[in-house]
Amino acid sequence: MSQHRKSQPRRDRTNVREVAERAGVAISSVSRVLSKHPDVSPAMRERVLSAVTALGYEPDFLAQSLRRGSTLSVGFIVGDISNPVMANFVRGAEAVLRAAGYSLLLMNSDGDPELDEAHIRFLESRRVDGMLLSLASEKRRATLDLLERLDVPVVVLDREVPARIGANAVYSDHRTGMRLAVEYLIDQGHRRIGLITASLDMRAGRERVGGMRDAVVARGIADETIALPGSLSSEHGESATEELLALPVRPTAIIAGGNQILIGTLRALARHQLRVGQDIALVTCDDFPLAELHQPPIATIARDTVGMGRTAAQVLQARLEHPQEPATVMLPTTFRPRASASPPPPAVVAPAQARPRRRALA
Repeated sequence: MSQHRKSQPRRDRTNVREVAERAGVAISSVSRVLSKHPDVSPAMRERVLSAVTALGYEPDFLAQSLRRGSTLSVGFIVGDISNPVMANFVRGAEAVLRAAGYSLLLMNSDGDPELDEAHIRFLESRRVDGMLLSLASEKRRATLDLLERLDVPVVVLDREVPARIGANAVYSDHRTGMRLAVEYLIDQGHRRIGLITASLDMRAGRERVGGMRDAVVARGIADETIALPGSLSSEHGESATEELLALPVRPTAIIAGGNQILIGTLRALARHQLRVGQDIALVTCDDFPLAELHQPPIATIARDTVGMGRTAAQVLQARLEHPQEPATVMLPTTFRPRASASPPPPAVVAPAQARPRRRALA
């Protein structure tokens, strides 16, 4: 029969004096070893580290932070951590920061600008050394005013903020990737192309619409495209797809401007029993396993999202180590044609008499 063991009073943590006594050295010698000071003999280092191991000593991180004026921590605010793109941003950034000795504090805003602001204030109170931000809004005055007052380096991912904030930025070249995809669809015979994308208050939304228009101009055709901006959500993908399918002359190709949007688009297409790659062509943005494993595989405007997080962390690290003027880094996108980007059905290849109404872009 086992007896319930009463909880014991918590023992005070081992301190640096005990380590010094066990190693038979001065407290200053322990500090030099633990701070990796170069002026320490191998024998001294071995004695101190053996004492640290034997006593289970853990340095007081808070005290060290106060002494050096740095917490060796970085805050990262993302809009939706369930989105594989955001998860890859974090994965890339965390690998770089971990190797440099920094810990990452991750905050999720659920696309709510007010949560962005609350998280920024929290990270500031934790005295993080810098911040990586994928903001819910580029236009919200309260967020921008808060960022302007920060006294730590900031790097924004795929967001455009005013120069007065002094932030570094890492961008994806959405415009080029979209232009390549739309040119491909035009060359396949498509003219009525629908784009479901992020809000035009977000850089990605503006650049993708711009890339679609660039392709139409480059191919010298009448512009029969329609863009439906909104949130990067499956709900927007589904409702916008329904809107496109309800047009008097519906598009023969749809571009989903994000993998969350794609889920909603596929849901609506299945409800209408439209076969991807046969009844309608489909392209998505940001490659992920569902796109390649779908039957038929879905054509993708792709970018290295892990690399984007890695680059953002490297830019922040450089600013932390060597104060410098804010700069912008642009990373490429590519188009990966797959079976879903098929030519339009023969019945709709000929020029249509009616054109879809264009939705005004706010």
